[in-house]
Amino acid sequence: MTSGLMRIGEVAERTGTTPRTIRYYEEIGLLGSAGDREQGKHRCYTEDDIEQIQRIVQLRDLLGLPLEQLARVVEAENAHESILRKYNETDDPVRQRELMECALEHVETQIQLVTDRQRQLRALERDLTARRAALTAKLAAAVAEQAQES
Repeated sequence: MTSGLMRIGEVAERTGTTPRTIRYYEEIGLLGSAGDREQGKHRCYTEDDIEQIQRIVQLRDLLGLPLEQLARVVEAENAHESILRKYNETDDPVRQRELMECALEHVETQIQLVTDRQRQLRALERDLTARRAALTAKLAAAVAEQAQES
């Protein structure tokens, strides 16, 4: 393709996903919409799209969030980047302060989602640790009982 634009198959290969996954990300709003193309034409992807997909995959794999929550993280990340661009385009200190406050809200949203996920993982870890302790105790009792029978 000309001018660095890529078709979905190439993007899927470069990002380690599938065309179906990319289309799904578009459908649920994680990635620029397929509506960004003319009717009957293939959507062309840019390096920015590839970076976005890689960020989505990284967050999905790292956080293991349901897609609804992942969409909130990505939305906050995109908003943060947009705010940063606007911040760099203005010299007005009042506007810069407003933009920083807005960016802070988006970062707080991300932190809350990550904190909630950590809380869930800690609860799972406690549960698994308790199961391991119970199984270890039962195994030790079984081994001791077997040794007494011998």
